[in-house]
Amino acid sequence: MLVVFFDWKGIIHHEFVPSGQMVNKELYQEVLAPLRDAMRRNRPELWENQTWMLHHDNAPAHESLLIRSYLAKHHTSVVPHPPYSPDLAPADFFLFPKLTTTLKGRRFQTIDESKGNAIR
Repeated sequence: MLVVFFDWKGIIHHEFVPSGQMVNKELYQEVLAPLRDAMRRNRPELWENQTWMLHHDNAPAHESLLIRSYLAKHHTSVVPHPPYSPDLAPADFFLFPKLTTTLKGRRFQTIDESKGNAIR
């Protein structure tokens, strides 16, 4: 499984979830710290102005008190995601086409090889 954070300019941060690991609130919190570092490096103008916003869906891991507290502590604004909103799926329009274009027609011998070629 791949966790990806992106904006209109491109991918900001990604992490592969270890095989068999569920994305729960603890794992999601562990991913947020590297995301903040990636925002600082890749979008310094948004970081300095504190104008970057996180948009994630209403998954239980995203809506947990642990995550909401973490985001509040770090002054991270969250764009509200309306419930039951299948038409609001940025990954369908940006991320998935990018991944399929990169991987289309290619065969890989190992999982690590496919991971290395998935995100560039």
